[in-house]
Amino acid sequence: MGGEDLLRLVLNSLEDDKAEDIVQVDLRGKSDIADFMVIASGRSSRQVAAIAEKLIERLKSDARVTARAEGKDAGDWVLIDAGDVIVHVFRPEVREFYQLEKMWLSAEDAAKRAAATPSYA
Repeated sequence: MGGEDLLRLVLNSLEDDKAEDIVQVDLRGKSDIADFMVIASGRSSRQVAAIAEKLIERLKSDARVTARAEGKDAGDWVLIDAGDVIVHVFRPEVREFYQLEKMWLSAEDAAKRAAATPSYA
């Protein structure tokens, strides 16, 4: 399964599990770590952990990808490494603190996102 197919599977899984504020970042030509990064939020620690767990299961069953995950136990921020796609699932407050989008999105895209997203501070 190629990077774009894997990205579609990730996005569909996040949408199915009611992840919020899903942002995809094209890393091709910017980084060698992956082709895409996906950043999403869950409303609570429990939902963040559940979204991550279901995504890991779907990656394994549908794409035959054994993804590595960090942070599932705490549920504030889960990092899932699926090879060509890196996924971050945050609680909104934690996402606001780290602001990964600012590092990876163009200035124009980051400004659009900031204008459309409520602040949790």
